[in-house]
Amino acid sequence: MLVAGEASGDLHGATLARALRAAAPGVRLSGMGGRHMAAAGVELIVDVTAKATVGGAEAIGGVPGLYRAFRRLRAAVTGSERPDALVVIDFPEFNLRLARAARRAGVAVAYFMPPQIWAWRPWRVRLIRRVVSLVLAAFPFETALYRRAGVPVSFVGHPVLDALADAPSRDEARKALGVEGDAPVIGVLPGSRRQELMSMLPVMREATALIAAAYPSARFLLAQAPTVSTADLAAHVGPSMRIVAARTYAVMRAADLLLITSGTATLEGALLGTPMVVCYRLSRLSELLFKPLVRVPWISLANIALGRAVVPELYQRALTGDALGHEALRLLGSPAALAAQREAFAELAGQLGAPGVGARAAQHVLDLAMAAGQRRPAASAERHHVSSAGAGIP
Repeated sequence: MLVAGEASGDLHGATLARALRAAAPGVRLSGMGGRHMAAAGVELIVDVTAKATVGGAEAIGGVPGLYRAFRRLRAAVTGSERPDALVVIDFPEFNLRLARAARRAGVAVAYFMPPQIWAWRPWRVRLIRRVVSLVLAAFPFETALYRRAGVPVSFVGHPVLDALADAPSRDEARKALGVEGDAPVIGVLPGSRRQELMSMLPVMREATALIAAAYPSARFLLAQAPTVSTADLAAHVGPSMRIVAARTYAVMRAADLLLITSGTATLEGALLGTPMVVCYRLSRLSELLFKPLVRVPWISLANIALGRAVVPELYQRALTGDALGHEALRLLGSPAALAAQREAFAELAGQLGAPGVGARAAQHVLDLAMAAGQRRPAASAERHHVSSAGAGIP
């Protein structure tokens, strides 16, 4: 069973689903996800990715729908046709509860993209030890953390490595997007959730106005996430911004600098080698709820993974259009600062391993399913049923 709760989880689940089908063509996949997982052959019991939320206070409105989804998945994972293995992807508040139900029903559980216990709420590792059969770690440093806690773990790498394998080169991206000349190209990535968009895009619009005043020939490419409607964008897009749908990696690769909302996209942009300014904003209530739980001083995955401040971050009250614009102008005016980010990104790429993450993760999942199938006489290697659950609630 495969279950993902937001856009990034849907992408990671699709990567795994394709690898599972390649390794075991007879595998049956079901669960929760979005259009990418459906296209990869997952039979969707429920799709909540289009309504994914952020934060704590912001997520309250989505609780009834998530509870209904949980009940349906719990019935599927504990019923007479329960899967041989459950794969949970991020989304810890939801998925740890589902994992607990699965383990009580005797279903093996693999955690793909596990909770960031190194960043916040480290005590969750105790529950993970009880309900998860195997953690599939995305970052090398996670392996030691989980092993010390007594959790079975294997490092497979981050699934964005597979997703980026087909990303265009800089020249290809610029040609495809019609970008010519030496004028600066700014990529604008306001996020994949509607709440993020409403909070971040007005600030980014102010910043692009400052940049345009200093660089009149600058080009601004706004990458539209598949979970965000054009109507949502239209109300906040600046006059100089060009909306680019379904080509986020091309925007990242073509750009000289990214104005980017914190999330998986920051890791993608870093691995593609594009300098950036990272920003984020929660409601005041969510900040009060989460701030005491956070254990790392950064919000971007590039800084967290490298263990130092490589990219500038603007967060909460420090994030204004003026501050974002001036930080972008500082970087655009400093070739040395841009080069320093690129050098650090090359170091990060070396740490995360090689593509093939989906295949490595799939083999672990199939091993778990095979062991479960051997305990069930009616099961066979050709009808393993794997279920997956994914990202969204902190």
